[in-house]
Amino acid sequence: MTGFDFFIVIFYFAVLISIGFISSRKIKNHADFVVAGRRLGYGSFIPAMAAVVLGGASTFGGTALGYQFGISGMWMVMMIGLGIVGLGLFFANRLSELKVFSVSELLANKFGISSRFYSAIVMVVYNIMVMVTSTIAVGVLFSTIFDWTLFFSIVVGGIVVVIYTLLGGMWAVTMTDVMQFWVMTIGLILILLPVSFFQVGGLEGLTSRVNEGFLSLSNMGWNTVFSYFLLYFFGMMIGQDVWQRAFTGRSKSVIRKGTIVAGIYCVIYGIAGALIGTIASVILPNLSDPQQALPALIINILPTGLIGLTIAAAISAAMSTASGTMMAASTVFVNDIIIPLKKITNEKSKIKLTRLMILIVGLTGIIIAAKLQNIVMALDLAYALLSGTLFIPIIIALFFRSIPKKVVLTSMLVSSLVVVINLMVEGITSLNAIIYGLAAGLLVVIIGKVLIRESGESKTT
Repeated sequence: MTGFDFFIVIFYFAVLISIGFISSRKIKNHADFVVAGRRLGYGSFIPAMAAVVLGGASTFGGTALGYQFGISGMWMVMMIGLGIVGLGLFFANRLSELKVFSVSELLANKFGISSRFYSAIVMVVYNIMVMVTSTIAVGVLFSTIFDWTLFFSIVVGGIVVVIYTLLGGMWAVTMTDVMQFWVMTIGLILILLPVSFFQVGGLEGLTSRVNEGFLSLSNMGWNTVFSYFLLYFFGMMIGQDVWQRAFTGRSKSVIRKGTIVAGIYCVIYGIAGALIGTIASVILPNLSDPQQALPALIINILPTGLIGLTIAAAISAAMSTASGTMMAASTVFVNDIIIPLKKITNEKSKIKLTRLMILIVGLTGIIIAAKLQNIVMALDLAYALLSGTLFIPIIIALFFRSIPKKVVLTSMLVSSLVVVINLMVEGITSLNAIIYGLAAGLLVVIIGKVLIRESGESKTT
C-alpha cells in the first residue's frame, strides 16, 4: 500500500472525527442526541438504515463465506436484508406511532418496569456483541494493510468510532452513515466488484475456474441457511439499533418505504459480497484465514488511489454498524435503566449520561473484540440472545392486548434461561438455542393464557 493510499485512509478518519465535532453543535436536547430529532427524510434515512446493518459481519463475514462456499455465501447478508424488508412491511407503521426511544421502553409501557430492566440487559448485551463484530472487522482490515497486530488494529479502529459517536450522538452517526453508505457503494460494488470480475475473466472465466459447488445456492447446506433465517430475519425486526434508526424517520411513509428500500439494497449488497469472495477464492486460493479475503483482494488487484478508496469503503461498512450499535446500547442503558431508577428529567444530564455510557460501552466492546477476534462467532451469540429471548414479547407488545403482564415476563425469563443453557451445552453457534428459546417463550405464553382464563372462569362460577 502506497503513501497516497495511506493518506486517503488517514484523511477519511479525520473527516469522521470532524463530523463528530460539527454534529455536536446540532444537539439541543436528548431526542436530538439519541434519535436525530425524528426528522430524517428519504435521502438520509435510506442510506443510514442500510449502513447501520451492513457492518463488519456483512462485509468481511459475507466475503469470507463467499470465499469458502461460493455464491451461497450470500445467504447471511440476504437474510439480514429480508429482515429489514420484513420490518418495513410488518412493523414500520406501528413503529412510526410510538413515541419511545427504545424497545425496552415499549415493553415497559405494555408489561411494567420489570420487563423494561430485563429486556434492557438483553438488548445491551446484543448491541455490544454486534459492535464487537464490526470492531473485529476493522481490526482485520488494519492488520492486513498496515501489518499491525490484530490487537493494536482493533484498539485504533474502535477508538475512532468512540470519538465521533461520543461527540455528536445520533446526528454524527447519521451523517457518517450517509457518507459511509456512498463510500461503500462506490468502493465495493461499483469499483471492486467489476474490477475483480475483469481480473478473473468475466462471468465465463469465473464459472470455468471455480469448483462446481461454488455455483450452487445450497453449497453451505440448507441447515446453515435456515439458521441464518432464524438468527437474522427475526433479529433484524426487533434489534434496538434498527428500531432506533427507524425512530429517526420524519413520517410514517419515510419509515415504511425507506426501510423496505434499504432492505432491498442489503440483499444486493449480500450478492455482491458473495461474488467478491468467490472471485477472491480464484485469484488468492491459499489464504489461511477467509476473513482476510476482502482486504487481500483489494491490495492485490487495485491500483494506487483506488486501494485507499476501497479500503475506506470497507472501513465504512464496519464503522457504520459499530457506531450505530454503540449508540443503541448506550441509549438503552441510560433510557431504560439509569433514568427510571434515578428519575432524571434534565435534558443536559441525560445527554451527559449517554455520552458517558458511549465511552464505557465503546471501551468494553474494544476489550471484548481484542479478546474474541472472531466475527461470525460474536454475531451468532448476539442474535441468539436477542431473537430467542425477546421476539415473542415484542410481537405481543405490538399486536396483542390481552396477554397478562406476568405471563409475558415469565416467558422472557424462561426463554432466556433456555437460550443460555443451550449455548453452554451445545456451544455459542448452536442453532437449537434460538429454536428452543422461541418455542419455550411461546409455550409459556400459551399455558399462562389458558391457566389465567380458567382461573378467571372458576372464580365467576
